[in-house]
Amino acid sequence: MIDLSQFNNRDFTRGASTWREFLWWVFRSLLFAPWFPVPSLVKVWVLRFFGARVGKSVVIRSRVNITFPWRIEIGDHAWIGDEVMILSLDQVTIGNNVCVSQRAFICSGSHDFRSETFDLVTEPITIGDSSWIAASAFVGPGVNLPCGSLVKAGEIVGK
Repeated sequence: MIDLSQFNNRDFTRGASTWREFLWWVFRSLLFAPWFPVPSLVKVWVLRFFGARVGKSVVIRSRVNITFPWRIEIGDHAWIGDEVMILSLDQVTIGNNVCVSQRAFICSGSHDFRSETFDLVTEPITIGDSSWIAASAFVGPGVNLPCGSLVKAGEIVGK
């Protein structure tokens, strides 16, 4: 049985200083969260400034939510659709020519339900080249999708 009063997250490292994370949340709120379009070139530049590795000709649509950009790698000619959520508690690698469609959720962290302390568990995610993560799909911690993969709309892919 879960006892959330016992939850201890001290071993988790956020990967950046508090100041850097705060600054990211300011930029994210101003440039990524709005419903109106902000040019992808601006978003790519900001992601790189915060440590993300982003290839050329990447399209990032409105309301994309990225937790920790310093744990993100996006290849060339990738598309990140409207309202995509990338919970990058661990490394997330998105290959070349990958389309992540609207409202998809790329989630590199979860909890151990069997543990009374509900321990945080993180694992990297890799999405191979020429893959498509369709609308409202979920890709969970530890997933390694090979090149040319299709995750159908609304589909859940767990480890």
